[in-house]
Amino acid sequence: MIYAPLIEVRPAQAPVELQGVKGVIFTSSNGVSAASRETTKRLPAYCVGQNTARTAADAGWQARCLGQRADELTEALLQERPDAPLLHLRGAYTRGSIARRLTDGGLPCREQIVYDQVLLPLTEEAQTVLSAQNDVIVPLFSPRTARHFANLCKDASHLHLIALSEAVADPLKGLSCKALSVSRTPDAAAMTTAVLDAAAQLSRLEGEGRAE
Repeated sequence: MIYAPLIEVRPAQAPVELQGVKGVIFTSSNGVSAASRETTKRLPAYCVGQNTARTAADAGWQARCLGQRADELTEALLQERPDAPLLHLRGAYTRGSIARRLTDGGLPCREQIVYDQVLLPLTEEAQTVLSAQNDVIVPLFSPRTARHFANLCKDASHLHLIALSEAVADPLKGLSCKALSVSRTPDAAAMTTAVLDAAAQLSRLEGEGRAE
């Protein structure tokens, strides 16, 4: 296994503007980490994903998970109508237009960028592995990194791609890869299971090949 990130998170290093805010929204653990470094104030935090909620709770926020996707969180907040205004503490690149949709739905919300996501080239090690033409399992976690990988990948014929969600899978569908699958749920635990299952399947196929 090799570790070859396609993105680097860089905190914005700017004060979090919580004046008048009644609650915050976190859609990633990166947002929690960046925001927690910039303010000591802790408010109710509405989170996408259990991992994000746990990270926020560990950092002292009054955290709750309201779904695994931005759509689920938005719908839950519009139904619950918590004290507002809210503040979505997010990365420079995000999907879902949470603040706009909540505000349009009558729940005032603004947003603040607390970290950037800078695209990275493939490492030399990753390039070597990918060019060897052996079966390789590649997990991808965001539409942006999936699109970046698709642009970098010259030959995907030997790759087993695993996408966190259908939105992540979409940029990969133009590649002529060996296999493309989508995680059962958009979280790290399900992605880990998908990678282990793919590795076990490859191991079985290799064993059958040697036995013939």
